[in-house]
Amino acid sequence: MRMNSEEARKQVWEGLRKYGKPDSRFHWDFAEFIADYEGSDKGAEIIRQQPEYQNATVLFITPDNNMRKLREYAFQDNKVVIMTTYGIRRGFQVIRPGIVPEGKEEVASTLDGIEDYLSPITLQEIKDEFDYIELLFTGGSAMTPEGLRFGKGHGYFDLEWAMLWEMKIVNSDSIVYGLGHDCQIVDADIEPSVFDTLVDYIVTPTSITKTERVLEKPTCGIIWDMLEYGMFDNIPPLQELYKIKNG
Repeated sequence: MRMNSEEARKQVWEGLRKYGKPDSRFHWDFAEFIADYEGSDKGAEIIRQQPEYQNATVLFITPDNNMRKLREYAFQDNKVVIMTTYGIRRGFQVIRPGIVPEGKEEVASTLDGIEDYLSPITLQEIKDEFDYIELLFTGGSAMTPEGLRFGKGHGYFDLEWAMLWEMKIVNSDSIVYGLGHDCQIVDADIEPSVFDTLVDYIVTPTSITKTERVLEKPTCGIIWDMLEYGMFDNIPPLQELYKIKNG
């Protein structure tokens, strides 16, 4: 029998207690942050070997703890990196090739170190300068083999996808990678919501696997009346998008 969401979450949290790394702000509260874990560098190396990564020029990488090594590689490989700040409170940011000095990539890849190299960028500016994002990378508290991410709440990546979709910066051909530890992949019986952005590939320290995704990526954009309380007031790109769509 497949687990329900609570059973799956409990199993994942127990696994992360063994393999995960605490966060300086949230400690072991895995419902509040995407944890780094033993072997995350190996997952990043797997991605670095993929032709899709090697050929891409623009990457969206979430500000998750387990993305540190991937960000370091992206700086070394002269990729354009677009990301958001925690909770999207300061909107989208860009790190262009050459901004991070040679030899500083490791420091710049940390969530504190990267602050010295971020440049704010609006949704319209992303569209005008880059037009299209080929690859997106996100962490997940827990993921199913079908590519559904769950466990953390808030749904910031789903919101980021929706905003980029509305601006036609991503489309159904954009590839989404979900990164996590092997213990975070669980066979749980969870019904996806209309806005859940299922990932195309799951990358762990030991493998890359094409998901058994049966649903298309969301095309609904922002569902304004489903936003959590305070999101519109605290997330500048939502305000920008609303003005663009409503004049």
